Amino acid sequence: MMKTVGIIGGSGFIGSYITRKFLEEGYEVKVSVTNIHKSEKYQHLFDLQNSENLNIRAFKLEDLDPLKDFIKDCDIVIHSGTPFQLDVKDPQAELFDPTIKGTQNFLEAISEASNIEKVVFIASVAAWNTNFPMPAGGKSFTDTFDEKEDRYTSEDSHPYSQAKFIANQVVEEFIANNPELPFEICSVSPVMVMGKSLSNREDSTSNGLQFLIKNKIAPDDFIQRLYDNNVPFAVVDVEDVANATYQAATKKGLHCKDYLLTSETYKVWDIHQMLNHKEPKEKAQIVYKNDLAKTDLGIQFRPVRETLRGYSK
Repeated sequence: MMKTVGIIGGSGFIGSYITRKFLEEGYEVKVSVTNIHKSEKYQHLFDLQNSENLNIRAFKLEDLDPLKDFIKDCDIVIHSGTPFQLDVKDPQAELFDPTIKGTQNFLEAISEASNIEKVVFIASVAAWNTNFPMPAGGKSFTDTFDEKEDRYTSEDSHPYSQAKFIANQVVEEFIANNPELPFEICSVSPVMVMGKSLSNREDSTSNGLQFLIKNKIAPDDFIQRLYDNNVPFAVVDVEDVANATYQAATKKGLHCKDYLLTSETYKVWDIHQMLNHKEPKEKAQIVYKNDLAKTDLGIQFRPVRETLRGYSK
């Protein structure tokens, strides 16, 4: 019998690749969107292989009843539905409420569901270090970082990063307070996700950041500081994130794990060079390490050069 996966935010930049992967692997796939009338945000999913097994449902994570209804017959649930935005007018309304309240609602809903075998959170490197791409407190740009490190947060960090950090704390507390869960929960924490979008949408923050760096555009002080300081970025390919999510969702024995998903680190001007089909001036560094994801999930992370070349085709 075909298994069902529910993907919250399954039409976004990362979510679309996760949706594609599960469809290819023969799953019944339910995707949540926030507005059914904005079909331009999810229409591309119907061009995917096996899209006859795709079902789109519209609701917001703040609304508990439709969320419970969405996941009640799912074997696997993936939470990829937190807003990623850097240009924020009202952090509380735009980031903290939907991210944290949405996570709390999601945890309440899954705790009442009877079918679930596995839950995967698409967290973020910000759940490990809210200063990313700057180093965690007390570290330099070249100090390595892996899952043995202490998590680091600062109130001076970007509100998006702080929201992701707090959401991760909410998940950890839920796991600690519910030692007898009938399903496994694990998380994947990607660094800066790059690659080609599966949709034609122009409003994806990840895609937008690549566009800005490719064209040396600085719409705000945050981006300008990246250029001024030629900040190193750890990058991961969006398809590798989807493959790692699939492995985390379908392998047993990963309860409580949180995997950094990361390839190589390059300075922002070298990322600009590669997005424009030019050679980087410096060699790639390994700052954020991916040994745990490689070992447990069997992912071979593709070189950043390949990822950036794919974006610019």
